[in-house]
Amino acid sequence: MGLCHGKPRPTIDGDLNGGGSAEEVVVVVGAGGVGGGGGVGKGVALPSPARNGERRAEEISKPSPFPFYTPSPARLFNKNSSSANSTPRRFFKRPFPPPSPAKHIRAALARRHGSVKPNEVAIPEGSEAEYGLDKSFAFSKHFASKYELGDEIGRGHFGYTCTARFKKGELRGQQVAVKIIPKAKMTTAIAIEDVRREVKILRALTGHSNLVQFYDAYEDHDNVYIVMELCEGGELLDRILARGGKYSEDDAKAVMVQILNVVAFCHLQGVVHRDLKPENFLFTTKDENSQLKAIDFGLSDFVKPEERLNDIVGSAYYVAPEVLHRSYSTEADVWSIGVIAYILLCGSRPFWARTESGIFRAVLKADPSFDEPPWPSLSSEAKDFVRRLLNKDLRKRMSAAQALSHPWIRNYNNAKVPLDVLVFKLIKAYLRSSSLRKAALRALSKTLTVDEVYYLREQFTLLEPNKNGCISLDNIRMALSKHATEAMKESRVLEFVNSMSALQYRKMDFEEFCAAAISVHQLEGLDRWEQHARSAYELFEKDGNRALVIEELATELGLAPAAPVHTVLHDWIRQADGKLSFLGFVKLLHGVSSRSFAKA
Repeated sequence: MGLCHGKPRPTIDGDLNGGGSAEEVVVVVGAGGVGGGGGVGKGVALPSPARNGERRAEEISKPSPFPFYTPSPARLFNKNSSSANSTPRRFFKRPFPPPSPAKHIRAALARRHGSVKPNEVAIPEGSEAEYGLDKSFAFSKHFASKYELGDEIGRGHFGYTCTARFKKGELRGQQVAVKIIPKAKMTTAIAIEDVRREVKILRALTGHSNLVQFYDAYEDHDNVYIVMELCEGGELLDRILARGGKYSEDDAKAVMVQILNVVAFCHLQGVVHRDLKPENFLFTTKDENSQLKAIDFGLSDFVKPEERLNDIVGSAYYVAPEVLHRSYSTEADVWSIGVIAYILLCGSRPFWARTESGIFRAVLKADPSFDEPPWPSLSSEAKDFVRRLLNKDLRKRMSAAQALSHPWIRNYNNAKVPLDVLVFKLIKAYLRSSSLRKAALRALSKTLTVDEVYYLREQFTLLEPNKNGCISLDNIRMALSKHATEAMKESRVLEFVNSMSALQYRKMDFEEFCAAAISVHQLEGLDRWEQHARSAYELFEKDGNRALVIEELATELGLAPAAPVHTVLHDWIRQADGKLSFLGFVKLLHGVSSRSFAKA
């Protein structure tokens, strides 16, 4: 959204595949960001999120040609459609009951940003109306002495973007992009904080080739100036449209590798972008093989490894189900990448509707279609890749680093698998597990295929095991320090790792690492899960299963000796020999808690 090169985009008559029109809906609630104005981030007649303190719950333009394929509305509720369980042809037997989130979004934004209608009375937030707002950011005041401002290259609802040149120093004459945010648009304390956070994230995230370069932030009495790298190659959305909406698999891989790499980097640092879409990726030049850059961190936020966010933030077509449920983390970005991948490969959005309620309903309830062209002609690996990114269960969804190790994309153009913070979360859970669950996980890890072990091997190698082939907590600390930015301090990733004290005085070989870093939920999402579980249970029967009594099992699982718990645990143990049943084994793999039994 308006950080780099932009231009007005002409209206296209009709969509890529013939007919249909729609309205772009952007939702933002809670902590958002200021994206400034500018020509980037705008699709054909698709308004970008409103920014700079007056973002609206939705920005709906007049009905306009949709940039991606949309079917005739008459087909949306066709019972006889071959894709009855998919969007946009999903048939709902009765109206979807929950109200649209848009209503409380509007109310929250009115309070947050003071974005009220002309005839309405502004809603004060706290004591701001009485005491005024401090719009001083402690940024440098010397913008005019360092830069010569050039032409405007884009304009948004709450700011605009211009070119500029360095006046002096080693970079003298070099062009940059300047996002100019008028302070008059910052009408609440939260809106001001949005600007602070965006600059803080841009300043903290450094050192990745697919991340737009940040130079500095300035201010004067009237404006905030965010100076960044000028990208003149246009948006990814432009290229999609220029190609008629479809990429070849190899060309899609080239884009996906870059997107996944920069997002995996952000996630390792503890930053979630929250507004990933084709408009927010720019090419540095107009060259066909130009490098791609992630831009617009106006909606981004820091997130701790075990923290969940609850703000409904993002662009409706790309928003993850868990965001609408108000409990999410970095997995929400991966969902958005899945939507982008789907669009690249077929030119159609996986979730479509004419209203914001319909979009949310499709995201929450419908399944993307893989039945229509060109999907039948694409590789099974490509379809599996997209399906595993668009899994509605965030626990079964791949991480960005895992996606780079997927058979469809790994090794493409020597792509490297980056360090994944998910591994540390899983290891921490493993270290806290009972000896019985550790034995079950070891059995499961022995059933992994070569493809599934590939990711674990790459992660283990990145931790640089010692000459004996083992790692300890020091290995994890050293690996993180090599990739750390200032953002990692803010999100307290290192503090999270240091809490894994059980690994301080012991070592872990690759075999145990596989057991510790395996994701049971992700395996459960695969078609071959039943085979994995049965094979693992057979191994567990030979090596780890033993006779148990209910009280011992409850103690092993760290559960209080409550009667309801014991009733449930009876199903976990075979009556014949008192050993763990297959049902109990599978439950044990997932991990248990008192809360689990409360729901039983």
